[in-house]
Amino acid sequence: MRRDIEFRSGGEIVRGWLYTPNGGSGPFPVVVMAGGWCYVKELVQPHVAQHFADIGLAAVLFDYRNFGSSDGTRRQHIDPHAQIEDYRNAISFAETLDEVDSDRIGVWGLSYSGGHALILGAIDPRVTCVSAQIPVVDGYRNLRRVHGTMGFRRFEQLLLDDRRARFVSGEGGFLPHAAPDPASEVSTWPFPETYTTLLELKRSEAPAYENRSTIESAELLMSYNVGPYLPRLLDVPTQVIVAEKDDLTLWDLEIEAYNRIPTAKKRLVVIGGSTHMTLYSDRSLLGEAAVAAGDWFAQHLSNATGSVSARGPYHSYSSE
Repeated sequence: MRRDIEFRSGGEIVRGWLYTPNGGSGPFPVVVMAGGWCYVKELVQPHVAQHFADIGLAAVLFDYRNFGSSDGTRRQHIDPHAQIEDYRNAISFAETLDEVDSDRIGVWGLSYSGGHALILGAIDPRVTCVSAQIPVVDGYRNLRRVHGTMGFRRFEQLLLDDRRARFVSGEGGFLPHAAPDPASEVSTWPFPETYTTLLELKRSEAPAYENRSTIESAELLMSYNVGPYLPRLLDVPTQVIVAEKDDLTLWDLEIEAYNRIPTAKKRLVVIGGSTHMTLYSDRSLLGEAAVAAGDWFAQHLSNATGSVSARGPYHSYSSE
C-alpha cells in the first residue's frame, strides 16, 4: 500500500510516499529513504521500498527540496547538509504517523545518500539502524580519482570559474550529472554508463529525473566526507553494501570507511559481479541488495512481520 505524503523542511514543502505492509495493523517499523546525486524518488528506490513493505516494514520515501515533486526555488541544487536536514525532518514526520512505531526507525540510502545514512546514524539518536548502499564517503578523493589528472584540472577550473561568476552576478551555472563522452564534456560523474543507464531509467520509470546539477553542488561535494562521523557509530547497527566492481564511488574507499566504524553491530555486504550502475539496471542485482538491506532492518528493527528468511546470493561479512 502506498499513499502520498508531504511535510515541511527548510521552509519548503517536501513530498513523497508512505509504503505500509498489506498485512497487520501496525504500528510498523519504518525505514526512511531518499536518493543520490540528482535522484528523484521514482528512480530505482520504489523497488526497494516495496520489498521493505513486503517483509513487514513501512517506508518513507521522499524527494529532497529542489527535486522532483518537492518545492524549492533553486532547482537541481544539491546541498548535502540540506539533504541531511530533509532526512531528519522526514524522521520527525514519520514519528507523527499512526502507522509507524517511532521507537523503530531505520535509515537507508544509496550512493550520495548512502553517505548521508552513515552521518544520520551518527548524529540523530532516533535512528535505530542504518543501511548504506554503495555510499559516497569522501567527495574529494572520489572525484580526484574518477576524473584522472587532466580531467580533474578541467573540473577544478570549472568550479573556480563558477565561483567567480557567482560572486559577480549572484548566479551560478549548471553541469551534467554524467556525459556520453567525458573527454569532450565536463560532468560531475564522468562515466558514460551513468549517462546511458539513467537516461533509460528516465524513459522507463523516472521522467522527472534531470541530468544536471548546479556547479556549486559539485563544489560542495568536494568538501563532503563521512570520516569525522564514523567514530560516533558506537552502538548503532550499521550495514554497508558495496558492489564488487564499483569504480564510481570506489568500493575500496567504502570498505575502508566500513573498517573505521567502531560498533560490533556491523555488517559488510558485497554484491558479487556488480558495478555501481548495474545495481540500478540489473533488477536481479538490485534485488540482492534490497534483500540484504531488508534482512538487516528486519533483524534490528525487531518484531518486523512477514517473511524475512529468503536471502540473496550476496557475500556478507559480519562483526556480530
